[in-house]
Amino acid sequence: MEEEIMFDAEVKELEEKPVPKKKTLKEELLDWGKTLLFYCAVPLLIFQTFCFMASVPTGSMETTIPVGAQVFTTRSFIKSNVERGDIIVFDSEELGVVLIKRCIGLPGDKIEFDGSGSVYINGQRYYEDYVSSYSDFEGSFVVPNDHYFFVGDNRGGSLDARFWDYPYVHKDCIKGKARFIIFPFSSFGALE
Repeated sequence: MEEEIMFDAEVKELEEKPVPKKKTLKEELLDWGKTLLFYCAVPLLIFQTFCFMASVPTGSMETTIPVGAQVFTTRSFIKSNVERGDIIVFDSEELGVVLIKRCIGLPGDKIEFDGSGSVYINGQRYYEDYVSSYSDFEGSFVVPNDHYFFVGDNRGGSLDARFWDYPYVHKDCIKGKARFIIFPFSSFGALE
């Protein structure tokens, strides 16, 4: 008798539980849409706001960055955070393209190329272990306020600020700092 009462209580409990309603096609599609929005659109928005991919079509940054590399770049919001030695992606107003080069000149710097491959910044020799080739370029530059001076690591094969009509890049043209080589996988890693 006791078992029967327990069974009746279980049946009553089951009868009181609501049966889940099957979703309509419209409700199912709406749920899928919300999921796609969250997992696709939100990361895409974050990616477009805080970072981007830059490609390197020439050998001007070899061997640091190989030709054809895809580089993960974080957007620069505070343009004055650029430091000497940073690899920067910027708009070249003179050439009308986006470039990726190394910053060696900050606002107010005097940069001198002595023709033997050595670089002097504000009278001091600047040592660069990342330079893959040298050039016999001779010349000096004084970087104006709010501007930067960029050159390629492959000095012998880079068309950079040394050869432009206006060699200085305004801070507002800076798009971001190159952080990692994503592709090719053989060069995958952080940039320094």
